[in-house]
Amino acid sequence: MIDLKREGSVFVLRMNSGENRFNPEFIRAMNAALDEVEGAARPSALVTTGEGKFYSNGLDLAWMGTEGVDAIAFVRTVHRLLGRVLGFPRPTVAALNGHAFAGGGMLALAHDFSVMRADRGYFCLPEADIGIPFTAPMTALIAGRLPQPTLHEACTTGRRYGAPEALKGGIVAAIAEESEVLPMAIARAEALSNKEPSTLKAIKRGLYAHALQLLEGDGG
Repeated sequence: MIDLKREGSVFVLRMNSGENRFNPEFIRAMNAALDEVEGAARPSALVTTGEGKFYSNGLDLAWMGTEGVDAIAFVRTVHRLLGRVLGFPRPTVAALNGHAFAGGGMLALAHDFSVMRADRGYFCLPEADIGIPFTAPMTALIAGRLPQPTLHEACTTGRRYGAPEALKGGIVAAIAEESEVLPMAIARAEALSNKEPSTLKAIKRGLYAHALQLLEGDGG
C-alpha cells in the first residue's frame, strides 16, 4: 500500500494500491511513513508519488458507505493527514504520475510543490459534480494553496486540468514527461533538503495558520 525508500537525502513515498483511495489502512500506512521521515536526520526531504494512472482518487467512498462506518469521524482523520503534510517540517514535493482527484488533489496541494506528468492525467476537484460539499478545513487548505481565479474555477466547476492548464493556473510548479516526473521531483526536493526542520515548520504554520487550525481541530 505504501512503499518508502530513501534515495540520498530524499525519502520517496510511493502509494501503490491502485487508485490510492483514503481508508483507515491507507491513513495508518501514510502516517507511519511520515513518522519515519520526520524522525530522520538532516538533510532530508519527502517526495510522494503513485503508480500507473493514479496519484490518488481521494476518499474511499465505497468503504465509507458501508454499514457501521462513522464517516464524519473518518473524514477528521483525513483532515489531520492533510494538515500534517501541509505543515510538515521537511520540504515536500508531489510527483503527479497520474490523476489527482478530490482528496488526492488536496493531498497534492498540501505539498510545498508539485511536478505533473505532461501528457496524461488530470488534477480535478469534482465535488460540485458529485454532490459532496467541501468541509471547512478542506476549503481552507485549497484556498491557502491556489490563486483566487483558479480557486474559484476549480472548486465551483469541477474542471479537469491537464498539465499545461495546471501549470498556468498555479496548481503545479512544473510539468515533465512521464520518465522525468519523479527525477524532477526528487531533484527539487534534494535541493531543499538541508532546511532546518523547526524553522521550516514554524514558517509553514505561520503561512497556513487558519487552514492548520481547522485541519487539526475536531470540526469540519
